[in-house]
Amino acid sequence: MSEDFELQNEGSLYLLRPLTGQAAEWLEEHIEQNRQMFGTAVVVERRYIADIVRGIRDDGLELD
Repeated sequence: MSEDFELQNEGSLYLLRPLTGQAAEWLEEHIEQNRQMFGTAVVVERRYIADIVRGIRDDGLELD
């Protein structure tokens, strides 16, 4: 199965990059509009990443 998201660990921050249209829709529905972007990736603080990853997987999407 192909991945919907790429997750990149940058130390205290993570970059969460949607790779599919379904992933982009998921971000629009679940991540606040005032999110910080780095190119096409959403910047996520370490303290939030576990819950976001859990939500992605619970909704049947795949992460790299």
